[in-house]
Parts: sequence; C-alpha cells; structure tokens
Amino acid sequence: MRIYAERSVVIVRQVAADLVVLLWTYVWIRAAFWLHDLVGRLAAPGLQLEKFGGSLADSLRDAGSRIDGLPLVGGGVAEPLARAADAARAAAGAGSREQDFVHDLAVLLPVLLLIVPIGLVLLGWLPARIRGVRRRATARSLRESAAGRDLLALRALATRPLRELSELSPDIAGAWRRGDAAAVEGLVALELRGAGLKSREHRIVPPVAEAAAVHNRW
Repeated sequence: MRIYAERSVVIVRQVAADLVVLLWTYVWIRAAFWLHDLVGRLAAPGLQLEKFGGSLADSLRDAGSRIDGLPLVGGGVAEPLARAADAARAAAGAGSREQDFVHDLAVLLPVLLLIVPIGLVLLGWLPARIRGVRRRATARSLRESAAGRDLLALRALATRPLRELSELSPDIAGAWRRGDAAAVEGLVALELRGAGLKSREHRIVPPVAEAAAVHNRW
C-alpha cells in the first residue's frame, strides 16, 4: 500500500507535513528527556542526606556500643548516642523518601509535558493520515473498473465544492443523470485529483456552447 499520493504537488505537501510532524515529535521528546534530567538533579540533596545520615547513624551506634562497655560512664553516655543515631537514621530515611518523590516527579512531569503535543499527533494527524492512505487505496481500486468509476463520479458530485463542479459544467448534475460519458470522466478526474491521484484531464462543453456548435455545423 502506497502511503503517498501520485501527484507531485501533493507528494511534496505530504512529505513536508510528515517531516514537520517528525521534527515536532522529536523536539518534544527531547524536551521531555531534558525535563527528566533537570528534575532528577533535585534528588542529589536527598542522596547526600541519606548517605550522611546513614553514615552518621552507624558511627554513633558504633561509638555508643563501645562506650556502653565502659564502667561508671558507659551507660549514661551510650543512651544519648543511641538517640542521636536514631535521629540520624530518620534523616537518612527522609533523604531516601525525597529521592523517591523526585524520581516519581521526574517521570510524571515529562509525561504531562508530552500529553498535549503527542496527543495532537496520535489523535489529530495520524488518523487523518491513515484515512488519506485508505482513501487513495480505495480510489486506485475503483478507477480500474467502469462501476468503480461511476462510484467515484457519484462521490465527486456529492462531496466536491460547488465551484469545482460548476467549472466542469453548469449542468454537471444533469449530464451525470443522462449518463454522459464526458461528465462521468470529468467527475472521476475531479475526485481522483482531490485524493491526490493522477487522471486524464476532461473538459465538458456547456449546453449553450454545444448548441451553438451544432448550429454552426448546420
């Protein structure tokens, strides 16, 4: 299945749009990584606090255990050291919790940053792109048969702007109802051109001009 049209002008437009979307996506993903790294740096104080608190708690507990064995003063000094060690351990725990919070924030904020720009791509551009590819694939298939070309002509008559239809012929609907081959082919060409596909050019002679041509022949 071809993802691009057949007409050069449309191909250029599609390639340019695809490149813009890719660049848009790349820029926002890079911004998300940058934000992740930036927020992640906020975890450094918590890491230092955890390391310092843990080390201090271990040192105080070790000192308390040694002093506790000394006669007379051991028990009185060891207890304050144990409480200080508990406080240091609590500070280490606070540092660990701060790191967890920062890491969660470093994931959440980039995701929130990407929701809108990536959502525009996934919900706006991508479905439209897929519909365009499917429309062109269907039109390519229909243009290969007479019945399919009739369907293309009918779709053009029902969906194309009035200005484009009137440029084919002021009585394009009547010509189509009469089964005029030139009218059908003109409508087919209009629909294929709207889908970005190539087709032969057709020109329908307006009824007035056609009557004048018949009069001149006589």
